[in-house]
Amino acid sequence: MSASAKFSTKVQSDLGSYVYLYIDPRNDKLFYVGKGRANRCFAHLRTDDGSEKAKILRELHATGKKPQIEILRYGLTDDEASLVESCVIDLLDLEKLTNKVRGKHWRRGPRGSVEDIRVTLEARPVTITDPVILINIAQLYRPGMSAPELYDSTRHAWKVNPDRHPAKHALAIHGGIVREVYQIACWFPAGTTYRTNDQHGERRHDADPTRFEFVGHLAEPEIRKRYLHKSVERYFKPGAQNPIKYIKC
Repeated sequence: MSASAKFSTKVQSDLGSYVYLYIDPRNDKLFYVGKGRANRCFAHLRTDDGSEKAKILRELHATGKKPQIEILRYGLTDDEASLVESCVIDLLDLEKLTNKVRGKHWRRGPRGSVEDIRVTLEARPVTITDPVILINIAQLYRPGMSAPELYDSTRHAWKVNPDRHPAKHALAIHGGIVREVYQIACWFPAGTTYRTNDQHGERRHDADPTRFEFVGHLAEPEIRKRYLHKSVERYFKPGAQNPIKYIKC
């Protein structure tokens, strides 16, 4: 996250007042809690007030690292944000944070990285014109997960019929938004292919003849640009339990 990072005007409007967190990537520890509007969460990247917070930021900069910035709650009033900030500081113990003072004093928008929040609020509806399979990875998704983790969470393992619905691309869906787009090379019985995090080619023990997994790669740029970070929420009925949805197949 660069010092010049900022939210678009639309995202700023949708965020309202929010509470944000600074996390040290060296140990995954929270070291600062703040509240604000617009681009307040990025302001600390450009200032050095001699505080403990600034000291940690200098150390990170010296090693080529950046703090992980997360939005804890958004869509709040100023008073609600002040209350949330104060409660978080009290709960986590002020001495363990770099905040100089306690906050001035529920949930609208869920916690997520600033990039994830940006994607969520900027997502625009898209009309799918290609034969694809939408895969809602639900609880398997988490903000900041690596590309290999997202790939494995998307491709494995689903109750599908590859012969009946020959989709060319798979869209990883979370929260009604396309998180990644893959081109499907081939489907295999679940548990019969190696995952990307297999270090020594160990034999897997999660084979399931009733499910399938695909092997593939990132979609070609044109297709990926068409769907990545777009909203496909309208393709899923409210309360739908099936994580799989075929479009144009």
